[in-house]
Amino acid sequence: MAVIGVAVAWLLMAHAAVACPFCGPVGRSLADRRDAADAVLVGDAAGDATRGADGLLVQPMAPLTVLRGRADIPAGVVECRVGEPITGTGILFGSRDRDGLRWEAIAADETLIAHVAAAPAVEEPSARRLRWYATRLEHANPAIAADAFTEFGLAPFPAVREVADAFDANQLQTWLADARVDRRRRGFYAVALGLATAATTRPADRSAGITALHAAVEETGDDLRAGYDGILAGVLVAEAEAGLEYLQGQRLFTNDTRPGDAKHALAALRFAWECLADSIPRDRVAEATVGLLDNPAVAADAAVDLARYERWSEVERVAALWQSLGRDDPLVRRAVAGYLEACPLPVAASHRERLAASESEAWAAARAAAAVPAR
Repeated sequence: MAVIGVAVAWLLMAHAAVACPFCGPVGRSLADRRDAADAVLVGDAAGDATRGADGLLVQPMAPLTVLRGRADIPAGVVECRVGEPITGTGILFGSRDRDGLRWEAIAADETLIAHVAAAPAVEEPSARRLRWYATRLEHANPAIAADAFTEFGLAPFPAVREVADAFDANQLQTWLADARVDRRRRGFYAVALGLATAATTRPADRSAGITALHAAVEETGDDLRAGYDGILAGVLVAEAEAGLEYLQGQRLFTNDTRPGDAKHALAALRFAWECLADSIPRDRVAEATVGLLDNPAVAADAAVDLARYERWSEVERVAALWQSLGRDDPLVRRAVAGYLEACPLPVAASHRERLAASESEAWAAARAAAAVPAR
């Protein structure tokens, strides 16, 4: 029993839940930087940016006024770390250490300064904060648009779902169809459109949202497009089981689904398992995952997911992967070992014994890679 517990723990660690799985790395929000700072000032560039001894850019800034905090305005100039040279006004974030205040600065015009000053405090309820940022998505000021996206990228899905009525569905449809919009953002906008579509009581609005999402799914492109997993998830959010059936009709959960598309599809199914259990039965999600089990691009991950879902009825198919795909992919063999160790059925024990007897070294290596202790 202890061995099975460890195997399951490994399977769970393999896919820890994160905020917005479709947004990619988004960094810190400006409100977080502001609220974590001991002092926030507005200042002007007072010289050129140069490389410090650590290789990072440093630039002198002349403080003008206090934006947040109780710090006095320093006399003269302060040396600030910058991500890129500032040619005009900037916002200075000061964090206290044993040597005083350590400064960082970003370029900022009046609009961005007002945005940073007015942004809700990070301690405020998520719904209030996200409603404020929803009106700033794709703002004309690129830094504000990026900050709004960052806030949603850091927010857990339940918080985003809570503000479904804050999204402009027509605007989301426009952004989703606009090839100039960052593809990562389009993935999130598809999820947001899915929420707005699911929440509307107007049949015409629902139809328009679903049409826009389907058009994005069917858009011609290679299988490496960023944000496509979010588009697939948006369909699931909007249509629930009907959306899953639509995606299955698009042959997105098969052994010959293109590698990149298969990875996006599996990510959307994981999202549905974690976040949409109230609208899509989990056994339907597991069934769709089974369709990807023989796809070389995602076989290992699909086997891991099926173990997480305790879909033990696929034990024979998973065991068969040891030879069919596992001969050329050690990750597949690791996943097979993890699944067989976690599976409580007698047939799984038979497969374990067979592999331990016939391919002892390979089986031991796969079990070690899966972090399963010796029995």
